[in-house]
Amino acid sequence: MNNKLENIALLAARILMPILFISAGWGKVTGYAGTQQYMEAMGVPGALLPLTILLELGGGLAVLFGLLTRTTALFTAGFTILTAFLFHSNFADGVNQLMFMKNLTIAGGYLVLAVAGPGAFSIDRLLNKKW
Repeated sequence: MNNKLENIALLAARILMPILFISAGWGKVTGYAGTQQYMEAMGVPGALLPLTILLELGGGLAVLFGLLTRTTALFTAGFTILTAFLFHSNFADGVNQLMFMKNLTIAGGYLVLAVAGPGAFSIDRLLNKKW
């Protein structure tokens, strides 16, 4: 693949991949109490919700704009694998099986982005940072 197509593909990935995280993070901001109750019902301390919002909303926006891309992609991959096991490991339920596999697939995409970097159309490139 030539360099121009590679940079366009990385930009497309950075636009498409964080959509889920940005909207989920915003949903947690607007539905804070309900999300906190759900987390606690699943055995996850509600005190972790601000960090979850930071990673989903803040990290999603960072990836979208190509800022701290490699680092954020690694954290997001780890977070996504962790949430797969915490929230989607009831394999008797077909929907949970699908959500578990979706999370693993997303984590794989973020690992590729962590290795490949953000591409030319990014704040990281403007700052000449590899993070």
